[in-house]
Amino acid sequence: MIGRVWRRFGALDRIRIGLLVLGIGFVPTGLLPWDAALESLDEIGPLLVFLVAIIVLAELTKEAQVFDTIAARMAVLGRGNYVALFFLCTAFASFITIFLNLDTTAVLLTPVMLALAPKARIAALPLAMTTIWLANTASLLLPVSNLTNLLGMNKIGLDAQEFAARMWAPQLASIAMTMVFLWVFYWRRGERRDLRYTPPVVEPVTDRVLFTAASAGCLLFIALLLLKAHVAVAATAAAAIVAGAFLVRARERLTWRLIPWQLVIFVTGLFLVVPTLSRHGLSDLMTWMIGAEGDPYRTAAVGAGLSNLINNLPAYKAVETVIPAVDQDHLLALLAGTNVGPVITPWASLATLLWFESCRRHDVKVPMRRFLLTGAGLAVAGVLVTVWALVEFR
Repeated sequence: MIGRVWRRFGALDRIRIGLLVLGIGFVPTGLLPWDAALESLDEIGPLLVFLVAIIVLAELTKEAQVFDTIAARMAVLGRGNYVALFFLCTAFASFITIFLNLDTTAVLLTPVMLALAPKARIAALPLAMTTIWLANTASLLLPVSNLTNLLGMNKIGLDAQEFAARMWAPQLASIAMTMVFLWVFYWRRGERRDLRYTPPVVEPVTDRVLFTAASAGCLLFIALLLLKAHVAVAATAAAAIVAGAFLVRARERLTWRLIPWQLVIFVTGLFLVVPTLSRHGLSDLMTWMIGAEGDPYRTAAVGAGLSNLINNLPAYKAVETVIPAVDQDHLLALLAGTNVGPVITPWASLATLLWFESCRRHDVKVPMRRFLLTGAGLAVAGVLVTVWALVEFR
């Protein structure tokens, strides 16, 4: 019975569950003291609340056809001009990433854009690369934009507005560099082959009430962030409004599948495993890698390199442990590396893993050699200009 259930899980799910079991196992063995485990779990409590709420909000917003409608109207607004569509797509993907988390862009916006491609006779790969690259590189501006930002907020000691005040220049720099790479390697005519595209027909919204409620929920979430509400409170309030509308209008869509249990398990396991490893030699290795000089470029490079080697979440947590809380610039440079840099390997971020699965379901072939090489170029150039902006515009 247990064996049959276990075989139903995919490889990624097994890794996540294994990570949690491993982390829990460290406690009774004494490798991770009980007090340290409780402290770590207490730290991620609000983070997990936010994670569940924002994913539920994003999933229901997609079900209410908000993303589909915006994407279709965006394509119509471009009037068949690829340059106009390029700027509209990059702006849309950046906005969703900044305000609704990178996983929303990678997991929910990608299928919307890929479904739009055949309707407008647009090449699918440029749209797909736009969502995944900007899901990572546009995730610097707000704490909610990336899980790594949320992981570091307590130590960095900035609220949402203060964080944005420090990161606006690095964010603009990373988005600008991403746009350059997107246009040169995927969007220009020599790559896409078509001169113009066919604007799609905008289909009517099935349920106007759900559409309005979902739109209002997203706007409320953004407004609460601007009012300095805690991210968990803001996301929960917005998700509750949208879920309430679905409870009245389409109760059958409120299923347990909305709960991102995979991410909850992964993050919980991560916060048990990394502190344990840090106590047993990992911290010494990280200290040696980033050096004692406090060089932001070196710190960002280490974060980017480790992200592409082992995934950006454990990479950030491992390096953050050895950086003092008073060294705010050093911590922000690490975020630049672990947010902008994970664009080379398919496992560099959870968003990229989920994005590849979405491309597979939509029969979009991603040339791996091209993905790796262009991603490597973007990682190097993107991290360099992002850290430069962080240093120059303090």
